[in-house]
Amino acid sequence: MSRIAVFEGDDASPEVVRSAVQIVDKAGADIEWIHATADDPALMRDAIDNSDATLFGSASARSVPAIEYLRWGKKTYANVRPITTMPNAATPLADSSGIDFAIVRENLEDLYVGIEGSLADLSGAGLTDRIGRPIGDHGAGTFAVKLVTTSGIEQVARSAFELARTRAHQRSRTGRVTIGTKHNVLPVTDGHFREVALDVATEYPDVEVVSYLADDLARRLIISPRELDVVLLPNLYGDILSDEAAALVGGLGVAPSGCYGTDYAYFEASHGTAPDIAGKNIINPTAQILAAAMMLDYLGQDDPARRVRSAVHSVYAEGSCLTVDVGGHASTTDFTDAVVAAL
Repeated sequence: MSRIAVFEGDDASPEVVRSAVQIVDKAGADIEWIHATADDPALMRDAIDNSDATLFGSASARSVPAIEYLRWGKKTYANVRPITTMPNAATPLADSSGIDFAIVRENLEDLYVGIEGSLADLSGAGLTDRIGRPIGDHGAGTFAVKLVTTSGIEQVARSAFELARTRAHQRSRTGRVTIGTKHNVLPVTDGHFREVALDVATEYPDVEVVSYLADDLARRLIISPRELDVVLLPNLYGDILSDEAAALVGGLGVAPSGCYGTDYAYFEASHGTAPDIAGKNIINPTAQILAAAMMLDYLGQDDPARRVRSAVHSVYAEGSCLTVDVGGHASTTDFTDAVVAAL
């Protein structure tokens, strides 16, 4: 039996987490749920530390300490976001069929380390901009540190190449990793990310590798998404481009997410807390349910994971019980009941 910490999150998030828990149980998973909140920091950390993984709802102010501990405290460095066509889901594309790739986002570093301050704090550091002007000459303002480490790049790059190798085996095709950076403008930081990732690529001769500028990759996500397999991105670009990619297949309501470290992982929907629809029973639980399926994969509970995905897919394929965000009229409860019936 696997012990799973459950944080329902804030606003509308508990509605989708409860759906996911119900469906995982109905699928026959061997799970002991540990329900927790972030209200008491010691109890929060204890629930996480004594679990095999966490199923997490989206966070606003109340649940932020939990997500910070899950991310930086547990060092979950690789954020994996699958982007897969959902039949009958409304999308901006005339034809969204056949889209099947995954974004691997570095999850700890980049601008997200949270080192910010006043430019005045740097006035004595001897720093100059790209044309040689001292920092002090820029006047009043603020700065943020973009932190990129060799070890951080190596571990997330290996995760991306291992995922590409796994997907190649599952799909009987050659795996490919696409790297996206702004190494032309940021040669020291993004250039380092690219160079280290390409070095890691030499350890995987069976996996193809290509590298694009991040803005060009944003274009390719729209015009040729079927050419993508695994996309490796620094933290900020991964955050932005994964939301863009989700729009291709129905939006954030169908976009699951898993964050993996060396010995721990947590799973959540890619969307936010949706305070504007909290309590209305209309939020789409698909992303949270598919995140729970990713959790079951991680736990080695392959059959329940397969059953959950198959049930979700069959509800979308049938098409009569979809939520409003993907073009239907069903409530959260209606969709959940339909998935349970399809198990």
